Amino acid sequence: MRRPETNADGASAAITDAAAVARDGSLKGAQIVAAILKREGMKQIIGFPHSELLEASAEIDIPPVITRTQRVAVNIAEGYARVTAGRELAVVTVQYGPGVESSFGGIAQAYNDRAPVLFLPTGYPRGHEAVAPNFEARRNFRNVTKWCEAATRVQDLPKLMHSAISRLRNGAPSPVLLELPVDLLAESHDADLQDYRRPRRSVPQAGAEEIGELVDTLLRAENPLILAGQGVLSAQASAELTQFAEILGIPVMTTPNGKSAFPENHPLSLGTAGRARPATVDHFLAKADVVLAIGSSLTRSHYILPIPGDKTLLQITIDEADLGKDYPVALGVVGDARSVLLQMRDRALEDRTAIERLRPRTAALAREIHGVQAEFMRRWMPFLTSDAVPLSPYRLVWEVMNAVDPERTIVTHDAGNPRDQFCPFYRAVKPGSYIGWGKTTQLGSGLGFAMGARLARPDATVVNIMGESAFGMVGIDFETATRCNLPILTIVMRNNVLGGYAASMPIATRKFGANRMSGEYAPIARALGGHGECVAQPAELRPALRRCLDHVGAGQAALLEVITHEEGRLPGLYEA
Repeated sequence: MRRPETNADGASAAITDAAAVARDGSLKGAQIVAAILKREGMKQIIGFPHSELLEASAEIDIPPVITRTQRVAVNIAEGYARVTAGRELAVVTVQYGPGVESSFGGIAQAYNDRAPVLFLPTGYPRGHEAVAPNFEARRNFRNVTKWCEAATRVQDLPKLMHSAISRLRNGAPSPVLLELPVDLLAESHDADLQDYRRPRRSVPQAGAEEIGELVDTLLRAENPLILAGQGVLSAQASAELTQFAEILGIPVMTTPNGKSAFPENHPLSLGTAGRARPATVDHFLAKADVVLAIGSSLTRSHYILPIPGDKTLLQITIDEADLGKDYPVALGVVGDARSVLLQMRDRALEDRTAIERLRPRTAALAREIHGVQAEFMRRWMPFLTSDAVPLSPYRLVWEVMNAVDPERTIVTHDAGNPRDQFCPFYRAVKPGSYIGWGKTTQLGSGLGFAMGARLARPDATVVNIMGESAFGMVGIDFETATRCNLPILTIVMRNNVLGGYAASMPIATRKFGANRMSGEYAPIARALGGHGECVAQPAELRPALRRCLDHVGAGQAALLEVITHEEGRLPGLYEA
């Protein structure tokens, strides 16, 4: 995707260029919105026609990213928002009616993932409100957005855009929706945007007494443990978390959404506490007496390891609605993860005697973590290096881990077995280098996440791993990657079944083969303008990965189809 040159004062240029388009010097509603988005630093607008915002943005040199499906457009925005930690605007626009209807799944996914996506769908012309069967965004998206409103007067657009973006940048990250009626976007108004002020980000702190109680509880604990959530990534607090864990000598595990918030090559890292997880998570969670959950909503989910009821649980979150929501907490604190970590660090350093007393424990802890991790890897290495045909999915995991540089790679996976087989082993070493998800798990989301990651980080190698069911949901949008110059590597594991579903429908499977699938996927990639190849033998896998990565490095999206066998044995759920 070509990005046009812009001058240093993007805001002034946006207003001047947009005004030049209107013959009478006034601005149309769409031009007002586009000018504000440019002032706010939006680099591209994602969506599917028809939306007046696509044309108004193009007038002021903001390029569109046009997808094949509306859901994938939202997925791209989510990937972009999460990789940039919400510091850059991720904006999606679609047409009213079918466009909005088709976007619902993507917005619901972003809501569960707490991704700050700005959704600006068009709406039916004013006067058609509450007319059945019209699908109005403001009425139907309230339960999957943080703020959901509709504009009714063109002169209110600057105020409403300020409100939307302010909510996007503050409090709990979440999608924000402003519905824009098509007649309002076409209406002209003598707007003066020179007085528009960009909303700032606020970073609330905790009270001194709360900080004292948090730190004192951790210092008194025999075996404290930190659970880091996505709020650490959103607050860009990974360095502060690492420093705090080192000072107090506390091991750290992450939630699936928080994976990469703590460097997983660090001596105090336990890995990710997902449904499938490394043995380090189970070992240290079992012995923990105090668990500090920071930047986590502590949501119970089938895909997230539950916290046993015998733990003293402390919670730090930006959203007051999270406190004690699913677990009883001994102390719940509302605050920005980075701000509160700095407060706790400063408070802990006041007690030098206690810190010095913890140093021997820290060294012993690092040795214990290393020992448990080494034994875990010893038990699973036969799976990771298996020469089975069809290939073991774990062999694919191992080859990917050895083929990419984790310092410059962003990886994601799709729901189900790809997540459960990849997440326990892959070590994410930099913040934002892994897009994990573990609350709602819509098949196919990983493709859009990967494109959004590449859009945010053109210098990164981006890899997503999918099953064939997931690819079937969104596969045609591989063409979006080729057309929009978003070279990513998509790996499709093909085992010709819906992995794991035979257990939930045994009769339908036995009598009718309800879990069966068929197809070839590398030819689809080639037909859509990318590089595609298929691997069936273990010895072919590493060279094929390298070829695909070379194509990605040269600017061409690639798809590697790997023929695997169904593998139901998962770390943490099966004793290797």
